[in-house]
Amino acid sequence: MIPAAFDYVAPTTVEEAVRALAEAGEDAKVLAGGQSLLPVLRVRLAAPTMLVDLGRIAELRGIREDGDALVIGAMTTHYEVQRDALVREHALLLGLTTDTVADPQVRHRGTFGGSLAHADPAGDLLAPALALEAEMVLAGPDGRRTVPAGEFFVDFFTTALAPGEILVEVRVPKHTGWSAHYEKFNRVAQAWSMVGVAAALRTEGGSIAEARIALTNMAATPVRAHAVEQALVGAPATAEVIRAAAEHAAEGTSPTTDGNADTEYRQHLARVLTGRAVVAAVGA
Repeated sequence: MIPAAFDYVAPTTVEEAVRALAEAGEDAKVLAGGQSLLPVLRVRLAAPTMLVDLGRIAELRGIREDGDALVIGAMTTHYEVQRDALVREHALLLGLTTDTVADPQVRHRGTFGGSLAHADPAGDLLAPALALEAEMVLAGPDGRRTVPAGEFFVDFFTTALAPGEILVEVRVPKHTGWSAHYEKFNRVAQAWSMVGVAAALRTEGGSIAEARIALTNMAATPVRAHAVEQALVGAPATAEVIRAAAEHAAEGTSPTTDGNADTEYRQHLARVLTGRAVVAAVGA
């Protein structure tokens, strides 16, 4: 199908983008990599009167260090995140997860910030952002504000972005020296995750000193597996201990039933995949 007619602007600064959104009102849409937006435009599930293309704003691209954090521009592509040396050193979980996103074509066009702002509960990057306690920097008519990942994801395809705001950058606390793994299950290659598990851990002397575990597609938003984390911290990094801790992965969750899996099966997957992810991360 052909999208409905719309106006198009391509600002070169964040301020111009915010102003364009304010002038267009609630019927405007932000265009990042377009991997999610363009398909829904084609079938007219969305019919904005204005598209604000962020592709020409240089400030929104790139990865840099800022003290104890990595700063990733919202328009940085998955491919750039995937190959970046700073990400591999200080936020390994993000790099490993990005390796699994869709296919090379999507990774070259899709953007890190676009995926987070789209907030698909089956999207792979939401869980590692939550696990690593990332912060989202938003720009709007009233200036800039910072929102923790735990507050940014609100509901299905819904974030804390207010009308007229754009995601500018993501600040990820450095997890230098942490081991990590992302384990997901899908029915066919390159499909959305039925369940995914993002695991980052720090070990000392054969024991797990810190653990960050987050789950994909187990709720309307990504969720932290706090019970698993508590069971792991202070425990020896052995496969037996890890698998026992992973039995807590589905506690407090009530995932939806759809054409891919029902609630009970997703809870089963969460337990199995959590065990696999943590075992792989620590090399047990």
